[in-house]
Amino acid sequence: MSATHVTAEKSKQRVVLRFDRVERAVHWVNAALFLILIVTGAALYFTPLIALVGRRRLIEQVHLYVGLSLPLPLLVGVAGSWGRGLRRDVNRINGWTEADLQWLRGLVDTASGRRQTALRPQLGKFNAGQKLNAAFVAGGGLVMLGTGALLHWYVPFPLSWRAGATFVHNWLAVTLVIVIVGHITLAVADREALRAMLGGRVSRAWAARHAPAWLDESADQQQ
Repeated sequence: MSATHVTAEKSKQRVVLRFDRVERAVHWVNAALFLILIVTGAALYFTPLIALVGRRRLIEQVHLYVGLSLPLPLLVGVAGSWGRGLRRDVNRINGWTEADLQWLRGLVDTASGRRQTALRPQLGKFNAGQKLNAAFVAGGGLVMLGTGALLHWYVPFPLSWRAGATFVHNWLAVTLVIVIVGHITLAVADREALRAMLGGRVSRAWAARHAPAWLDESADQQQ
């Protein structure tokens, strides 16, 4: 066995696959769609921006159809045999463990200045914060889809419905932008986690610190 091959094998042993190509593709396509929605929504909401861009009707159409297409990447990603990894991750996000509750209690203790226990929770692939973020973005996206459709095809609905939909759509959009900015900030702060969404892999040392139960699960699957 050549020295190059031995080095490559050792390098593989030091990393573990966190996100496959389908998961990464779904993530980045959704990120691009969210960015388009934020930019076009801001242009429609703030009059000076629409004055700079012009062509309000075109921006409205882009905003509408990009919003309607938002669920498609996830649906395509989980549809076939290629989506096994994504389906497993959806199940992980929907499932809560005692370790997740311990993580949340530790977060509350840190915020309140109370002393934390020395024991670290044995987290799975995602911590409770990531699960809450995913659930909020998914649920918020569906609400935005429904209220946006009502605002566009408003004729059958009473004025009170349209006023309520406008209020919910606008304020939920602001909340989602804040949550997404927080998500990006945390991703940039943890470069290895960001690299996992770019190249798919993280070091075993990172996984042992942040997701030890998932690392054990991955080792069992490889045996």
